[in-house]
Amino acid sequence: MDYRAEMKKLRDTLNENARLYYTMDASTMSDYEYDQLYRRLQDLEKEHPEEITPDSPTQRVGDAVLNDFAQVEHPVPLESLEDVFDGSEVEDFLHKVLETLPKAEYSVEPKVDGLSVALEYRDGVFYKGATRGDGRVGEDVTENLRTIRSIPMTLPEKLPRLIMRGEVYMARSVFEELNEALELEGKPLMANPRNAAAGSLRQKDPRICAQRRLDIAVFNLQLAEGRAFSTHAETIGYLKSQGFPTIPQTTLSEGDDILREIERLGDTRMSFPFDIDGAVIKLNSLSDREVLGSTAKCPKWAVAYKYPPEKKPSRVVDIVVQVGRTGVLTPKAVLEPVRLAGTTVTNATLHNLDFIREKDIRIGDTVIVQKAGEIIPEIVSVVREKRPDGTEEFEFPDTCPVCGAAVARDPDGAAIRCTGAECPAQLLRNLIHFASRDAMDIDGVGPAFLRQLIDAKLVANPADLYDLKAEQLVLLERMGVKSAQNAVDAIAKSKENDLWRLIYALGIRQVGAKAAKTLAAHFGTMDALRHATVEELTRIDDVGAVTADYITRWMGSTQAADLLGRLKSAGINMISKQELVDRRFAGMTFVLTGSLTRFTREEAGEMIEQRGGKAASSVSKKTTYVVAGENAGSKLKKAQELSIPVLSEEEFLALIE
Repeated sequence: MDYRAEMKKLRDTLNENARLYYTMDASTMSDYEYDQLYRRLQDLEKEHPEEITPDSPTQRVGDAVLNDFAQVEHPVPLESLEDVFDGSEVEDFLHKVLETLPKAEYSVEPKVDGLSVALEYRDGVFYKGATRGDGRVGEDVTENLRTIRSIPMTLPEKLPRLIMRGEVYMARSVFEELNEALELEGKPLMANPRNAAAGSLRQKDPRICAQRRLDIAVFNLQLAEGRAFSTHAETIGYLKSQGFPTIPQTTLSEGDDILREIERLGDTRMSFPFDIDGAVIKLNSLSDREVLGSTAKCPKWAVAYKYPPEKKPSRVVDIVVQVGRTGVLTPKAVLEPVRLAGTTVTNATLHNLDFIREKDIRIGDTVIVQKAGEIIPEIVSVVREKRPDGTEEFEFPDTCPVCGAAVARDPDGAAIRCTGAECPAQLLRNLIHFASRDAMDIDGVGPAFLRQLIDAKLVANPADLYDLKAEQLVLLERMGVKSAQNAVDAIAKSKENDLWRLIYALGIRQVGAKAAKTLAAHFGTMDALRHATVEELTRIDDVGAVTADYITRWMGSTQAADLLGRLKSAGINMISKQELVDRRFAGMTFVLTGSLTRFTREEAGEMIEQRGGKAASSVSKKTTYVVAGENAGSKLKKAQELSIPVLSEEEFLALIE
């Protein structure tokens, strides 16, 4: 590849990754990979300056802001730092500084891997907060920053104007709790704490941001009207006295001491509540900083040392398969202990069967291991020349290692799932879903209470809920006599629910509330649904071949037979209470939009479904009618563009009657 083609490829790759990273909170490569490609582009541009283009990432301070938030111009630019990757490059930086400042003193501090923001106070009161954006213009995230409890709303000293810079992060412990909750809900997991923090801070609803329990570490004073400081250490001390959580920093002057401090921070990185991806070395004297100044992009008085992902060899002792709370089977490599990034690693994720096949990982192999994002150990490659004789390709189990039920591969992905109705590994998630509002709607029986029941070994599947006695529940922590009886009564009340709620509560894949209503109305009883064939199911609107297969597989398992038998014995209603008034809406699709005054959208949807019709969420050429209430928006406009009939509430009621 000639240098022009290589430069273009590097520009395109880096620009796309930067867009994903800064604007969409996603990424296609690690920070280290990005930095290496960036360095290669810099080298090529030095060799061929005539080929530098305006869109090169080396010519930009940062990236564009999202349009979802108001723009804020930073009074003092939030500059990015030049990256260095080894001790010799740190020494080069120190020597350059010493040429101008022979008595320079430095601050060395951990580089938090989060989202950089500026906080502004006026007369001691929090006024505004903004993301870094491109360094000069950021996004106004004031309301979301107010939800971060470690950010003080008022300060002891009422300076006319005070601006500081900090890094918003999600603590590792909070990140783990968030992913646990997402897993229970069957939602995609967050990739790492940095992405989780960035995504949370950009939530349009501050209440969601508040639930994410973000934190901040303040690391630089940008502006202080009415106050004078001589060193960075003084500014950090002042900010700490005003109630801000500040970055830990060490003041040093000798090059060897600085290198040792960088190494110490790397070795102790897991002792911090936040992730770090490097160490920052910057001049301590504020006047010295002014002497050196900045380039168009970076200050000359600071650099960021980036820790490379540490890679070491180990041996695969075993491959075990674990079952997650959503039923996904995940393989894990058991390794000979190896020290990585300050911790001893004995396991590495293998993601899925496709990952194992792609890298051809076998028990007994010598492998190269690194920590992805300095958090999750992963296998990078297999050292084939060290493979022992007689190793065999890993075979994935065809039954669940926890409950013995059959497993099935998702038709739309690489996940392989347990199909068991009573799998212990999925118990908490299954119970949460079973008791949820859209399912059996058991009031007061939420995740925390269900976790207590499991820990006390009072329930092993949903049917056990109906055997609970108040005298058992009063023994649980923070459970009084009245609360225990209320829980038992709420569980008993759910026995009278309509059949569709039970069908949905069973958690059969791709069977949502709407499909459950259709199935209940069509078959009338649970017994009829249990004996339905794939052919019978696919003749029903909205039930495709994949969904029909999931239903028949689930209903045909021994675990399902046991669960349904116990639920029936407990007195759970197994007969549909729905009656199709008529079939006048058969084959018709309605879309509801705007504010309805005579009924809710859910109530209108039920009226449509009771008459054989379908309530959809989006307008298309297949839409029969759009029912428009007050302040109808884009759906109404699209209906008019497609010449689809639009009904008022009165016209809709007339059609119903």
